[in-house]
Amino acid sequence: MMNDLFSDAASSARLYAGRYPIRAHPCGRGRIIEVPDGELFYAPDFFAPHIASRAQQVLLANDRYPASGTDWVSASLDDIGWQTIAWHQSTMMMFGKRVSLPRYCAWHGDNDKPYTYSGITLHPQPWNKVLIWLRDQLQAVTDIRFNSVLLNWYRSGDDHISWHADDERELGHNPVIASVSFGATRRFLLRRNDDHSQKIELPLAHGSLLVMRGALQHYWQHAVPQERKVKSSRINLTFRVIDPS
Repeated sequence: MMNDLFSDAASSARLYAGRYPIRAHPCGRGRIIEVPDGELFYAPDFFAPHIASRAQQVLLANDRYPASGTDWVSASLDDIGWQTIAWHQSTMMMFGKRVSLPRYCAWHGDNDKPYTYSGITLHPQPWNKVLIWLRDQLQAVTDIRFNSVLLNWYRSGDDHISWHADDERELGHNPVIASVSFGATRRFLLRRNDDHSQKIELPLAHGSLLVMRGALQHYWQHAVPQERKVKSSRINLTFRVIDPS
C-alpha cells in the first residue's frame, strides 16, 4: 500500500499512522521524517508562490514562447534561443537502441565538476543569478555549500523519471540531495531496495523543497511516474555536492 505521509500538505504535515518519527525542522518551514536508513526534510511551501512563479518564468525564458501557458509538448524546441538555461534532451542506450530521455535536462555548477549517470556525462554550465540565489537559500537551511545542480524539466505529465538512486561515485558515500520544484505538482515516490512493498509518496508542489540525507541513496530508490492528466510543466532542481576524487 502506498503511504501518503502528508495527505493535506497545504495545511500541516502529519505522520501517517505513526509509522515514522517526525519533528519540526529548526528553520520552522517544514518537517523532518526519520525513515529507516535515512532522513527526509520536507517543506511543501518552502518558497513563497510569487517567488516560485518568478523562478519558473526565469528558468524557462526564451526568444519564442511565453514561459507560462505554452503547450511545451507541441512546441518546437530544436532551435529555440534559451536565455537562462540551455535545456536539452539527452539520449541513452536501452536494449541496444539509442532513445531520448522523457524529459529535458541541464547541468550547472563549479567548472571542474562533471557528472556521469546512466552512461551520460554532463559538463557544467556556469552558475547564474537565479541558481546562485536558490543555492544560497538551501545552504541557509542545510549548512551545505552545494557545488552543482541537475535540472530536469518535465514538459507535461508524460515526462517522467523511472526508479533510481543518486548513488554515483562522484556524489560521495552518503550524499545530501536538495530537490526544489517549480510548476505542476507531481508525485514523488520512494521504495526500499530490499522490499518494494515499503513505499512512501510525497506531493512535490510549486515551491516545495525535499532534502534527502544519510544512507538513503543506498537503501531507497525514488521515481517521478507518468501522470497523463497533468498537462502543465514542472521544473525540478536537485542540488548536489560533487567530489571528483
